[in-house]
Parts: sequence; C-alpha cells; structure tokens
Amino acid sequence: MKKIVVLAEKPSQASEYAKSFRENKKENGYFIVSDENFENTIITYGFGHLVSLYSPEEYNKDFKSWSLNTLPILPETFKFKVGKGKTKQYNIVKKHLDSADEIIIATDTDREGEAIARLIINLSGNSHKQIKRLWINSLEKEEIKKGFNNLRNGEEFYSSYKEAETRQFADWLVGINLSRLYTLYMRKNGMNGVFSIGRVQTPTLHLIYKRNMEIENFISKPFYELFANFKNDKGMYQGKYLEKFNTLEELKSFKENNSLEKSQGIVEEIKTEEKKQYAPKLFSLSDLQSIMNKQFNYGASETLEIMQSLYEKKVLSYPRTDTNYIGSPEFAYLKNNLSKYLNIINENIENPQMNEDKRYVDSKKVQEHYAIIPTSSIPDLEKFSEKEIQVYKTIIYRTIAIFETPYIYDETTILTNINTIPFKTTGKIEKNLGWKRLFKEENNNVDKHLPNLSKDEILESELESKKGETTPPKFYTEGTLISAMKNVGRTVEDEEDKNILKETEGIGTEATRANVIDTLKNQDYVIIQKNKMIVTEKGKTLCSTIKGNEITNSELTAKWEKYLKKIKQGEGTQKVFLESIVRFINHLIESAPETFNNSDIKNHVKKIDDDNKIGICPNCKNNIIDKGKFYGCTGYNSNGCKFSLPKEWSNKKLSIKNIKDLLTKNETSLIKGFESKKGYSFSAKLKLNNNKIEFIFDNK
Repeated sequence: MKKIVVLAEKPSQASEYAKSFRENKKENGYFIVSDENFENTIITYGFGHLVSLYSPEEYNKDFKSWSLNTLPILPETFKFKVGKGKTKQYNIVKKHLDSADEIIIATDTDREGEAIARLIINLSGNSHKQIKRLWINSLEKEEIKKGFNNLRNGEEFYSSYKEAETRQFADWLVGINLSRLYTLYMRKNGMNGVFSIGRVQTPTLHLIYKRNMEIENFISKPFYELFANFKNDKGMYQGKYLEKFNTLEELKSFKENNSLEKSQGIVEEIKTEEKKQYAPKLFSLSDLQSIMNKQFNYGASETLEIMQSLYEKKVLSYPRTDTNYIGSPEFAYLKNNLSKYLNIINENIENPQMNEDKRYVDSKKVQEHYAIIPTSSIPDLEKFSEKEIQVYKTIIYRTIAIFETPYIYDETTILTNINTIPFKTTGKIEKNLGWKRLFKEENNNVDKHLPNLSKDEILESELESKKGETTPPKFYTEGTLISAMKNVGRTVEDEEDKNILKETEGIGTEATRANVIDTLKNQDYVIIQKNKMIVTEKGKTLCSTIKGNEITNSELTAKWEKYLKKIKQGEGTQKVFLESIVRFINHLIESAPETFNNSDIKNHVKKIDDDNKIGICPNCKNNIIDKGKFYGCTGYNSNGCKFSLPKEWSNKKLSIKNIKDLLTKNETSLIKGFESKKGYSFSAKLKLNNNKIEFIFDNK
C-alpha cells in the first residue's frame, strides 16, 4: 500500500485537514489519517519557514565582518539550511517524506506557500517523488474534502516555486550587498547604525519620503473664486465660474472687463441625466487593509492578523488575495446563504439581485484565489473579539452590497451666462438609494433641488467672491500607503513599465506589503503619529543620499516583475534574471563614492548630531553622542578623535546626567553602587583628568 504524506504549512492548518478525514489521530509532529482513497496517509507540517538561506558568513567566515573589500558577496550556488530552533520538527517531516511514495503539498495556496513546501522537499532529498497539490480557498470541512478529492498535478505549480525562489535569491543579493554598501559609506560619513536596503522596502520608503518632502516644502498660495447668485419668482440658486484667480485684483478686473456687475443672467443650457452607481468591488487584501485603517486606524499587519484568525475559524475565505472577483460556485453559495448574512447584521434587501454580474462574478479574473468573502459557515459573533467583529462585518456589508440594486440619482446641470460668461450649477436628486442604504454614513443629505427653469429664462444676478488657499498633499497613512503601493503604476511615466505594474498590482504583493511597512518601522525609517507616516531623520538621510538611484524607483520593480512573470510562464530563466541583478549591484557599488560625494549627507549628520548631542568633546570640540556601546565624539571617524566615555564603570551603569557632569564640570556628584574587583560595593565621585576617568573618594 503506497504511503501518502501531506505537507501543511503550520500545525493549525494540519489539524483542520486532519478533521476532514474519517479517522484521524494526533502524534508528535504529525497526524495519522484515513479515508476513502487515503488509507495510509500522514499529515505533517512546518512552522512556516523550516528552511532558510545561508547567511553570508556561512559561505565564507571573512564575510562576518562588514567590509567594502568583500563586496559584492555572490554565492556560486545558493545553499539552504534548517532554521534555528526548527531541527526537531524538520527531522519529523523529513522522516515521513523519506518514506513517502506520494507527497501532497498542502501549504498556503500562494507562491510563498509553494516555495515553503518545495524548499523542505528539496533539502530532504525527496524532490524526485510524485508530487500533487491541494488547492483550496477556505478551511471549511467540505472545501477541504473537495480539495483532497480533486488534487492537482504538482508540476502545474513548479514554475510558481521557481519564480518565488528567484525572487528570494534576488532579494538576498540586493539586501545583503546594498545594506552593507550603504551602511559602510554612511559610517564613513559619521552616521551610526545599520541602513537596511530592500527591493520593495526602499522604493516604498522613498514614496513616503517624497510625500513628506512635498508637505514640508509646500507653500500655501491664496486663490479667489467667483460665484453668482441667481433669482427669479421660481426660486434661487448659485452658479460657479470654473476658473480661479490668483489675486483679488485679477478677479475685480475680470468682472469690470466683462461688465458682470448688476447684469442679468440668462439660462443657456439645462441638462438632466439619470446616473447609476453600482456597489463597490469585493475586497482584495490591500483594499480591506486600506478601509480598516481609514475607518478604525488598524495597521496593515493588524488587519492581516485578524483576517488570518477569521480564516482559521473557517468564517472567511483565504485572506492573501489580490483579486476583487469571485467565480460562479462562490456566487452560488453566497446567494444560498444571503438571508443568514443579512440576519447577522440585522439588515434587509427588498429586491435582491440574484443573477451573476460581471462586475463581481468573473471566473476568468480569478487566478490563484477569489476575493475575500464570508464562507458558508455562519459564526456566533459573541465568541469573537471586538476587532474580529469589525473586520467580519465590514466584509459582510461589502459582500451583500453586490445583491442590492444600483444607487440611482438624477443629476441636473445648468449653465447660466452673464454677458456670455458661463456659471455652472449642479443639482442631484436621489431616486433609489440601492446599495447605499446599507452604508448609512455615506448618505449625507446630498439632494440639491434646483428651480424648474426653462432655456433662455432671465434671472437677477448678484456676484459673490470667495477666498481660498491651496493645501498640501496629505500624509500617507498605512491604508493610503497600501493603496499607493498597489497603484504605483499610475505615476510611472514609461508606458511598458506602467502596464507591468498595473498587471502585477504595483510593488510588493498582497501578502508582503504589511511586512514591508513593519520593516520600515522596525528599521526606524518611519514612525506613526496620529495615523500619519512620518519619515525619521534616519530615513531622510538615506533617501536624500541615494535619491536618483534605481533602487529608489518603482520602475525598477516593474522591470523585475516583468521578468519574474516570464519565469512563471516558462519564458524566462532564473540564471538570466540573477545575472541582471548582479550587474545592477556592481553598478551601485561602483557609483557609491560619487553618490555620497554628490549628496548633502554632512548636513543630515550634523542635524542628527545636534539633536542627539550630550555634550562637547574636551579633545576636539565636536559633539559627544550615544554611539551604542559607549558615548563618543562625532569626529571619531572623520578626524581621528578617539575620546570616549563608557556607559558602565566598575559594574555601575552611568546616567546621562553623570556623563553631562563630566563634560561640563569635569566632575560628578557622589555615585553609589560601584563594585570593586573583590566584589565590595562602594561610593565615589568621578572626574576627568587628562580626558581619563578617575575616582574621587570622600576623606572618610
């Protein structure tokens, strides 16, 4: 009897798979299951990434120290290892894979999940065995059963794995080489810390930086607008002249030159159109992250985490999806469960639209996954956290809206001329709220009734001017940044790159954008203030120094995604792609000296030093700042000054006040808690003598 091994991504996923079988038994690191067609079957699992790439020093111990002389670091062959702390589970997985006749990859159904499984299989030496693929969109029992009864050929997904592996190699090469390159040059110019560089991370940071700079450099300018209030026995309304004026004098001159004061208005044109607005598209992950940030200030990672929890509770479909469409089977079960969804949120739809609409239901636009929708499992919301309820209800409302009628309104446009100068008036009368009755906050008394006028009708007019001021663009929030990353192709000038970015949904993927934002925060490149993304001085320093480099531009991502897509389609090779990455890295290494010579990094270093100044160096008069393990002079690298002060002395941590006293008074107050070499505790003052620390003991 052949042995089948199912490889899941994590324990919770494996457990759900096991529950779908007729018989299942939990063991240490795996499940034994059986069912029709699965008599001798094991379900085992990883903990996400059981396998990871070698670090540079594992290829060559000389790479442990960061040095420009070792760049570029280019492994001849990339090597993989078992991740730290994961050997025990890896050995369990390997034991079962070694004895398997058939392997079923059942990790998350995306490119990353495919790579996680294949890397484990490859490292264990079992890539030659028959491989099949479980491909499902929810963890409901029936969906899992259906998936196991309709397994797909593993070869269908091999190119997705090669695409993911190629991206992983490229990101390693870019991250390792360019992070070291720019960090070392930053340090040469007086900066401290590590400057992380990434293929998606750095252009994303640059997006935020450009927006911050636009706001910082924005100069508000006044403008003036001209309105006309029209009146006759049928009523009154206001029209607007569509051009703006830079000064009040310009506006006054315009009125005088066209004899607008005390002139009558004549109705030139009246046009009424019935307009329809259909319900919004179903959610992709990025769309949901944007909405949850806007409405509830949830971070991108927080929304994904809540989504993952709801997915594992079997009430929502797979979260990491980039499509807004579903197929006919999904529409069918949504239709069958519509009344249950409505009951959950205590809503009603009088005339539900039960036919498929291509705006939402289009199997041709569903590739790996369909849009985020509720499953047929109806939850007890009392068992959910408040945040889970908010996310779940947001998705329910967006889903049931597609069954509502369109929002219909009449829009009337009137052009009223005063001495041939047109003033435009727009009115809107709602006829059917449709899907908007589900979203009460969107109904803001939009009706604007206009008098019942006729063409060529004459009215009294009275001019009115209003002053306004130009406003800066808004800071990115995590939600609007997610949207900007997804839609970055709109700002790219090259048409081919623009199309690629549009096809590939911008920079990053649905699964990685939240991680990219977290990385920017963890690297101290950005901070969040009142939901606004603010670039730190460290982030500004990096962006202003390397601006203009390809690594900051989304066009680079377009070119990379273009070729990675070819790899997935079998039209490109990993070798060719990585060769282009190596050329790119070599180019940036060669141009780094010029990049830094032409930058204003010295100004940034001075500002950071001034902000972080603890005192003045008694040796060379530069600033003393926190150097990490000690307090040192900003001239440490640039002018060779070696003055420093320790953070700890005789097993006693020194306070900032102690350091400042030494620098300003040459002496501290009495400090308690020093420890002698023999372990005795004592108190003393410290003083600087020829820039060296000495104890001062009380006469007692």
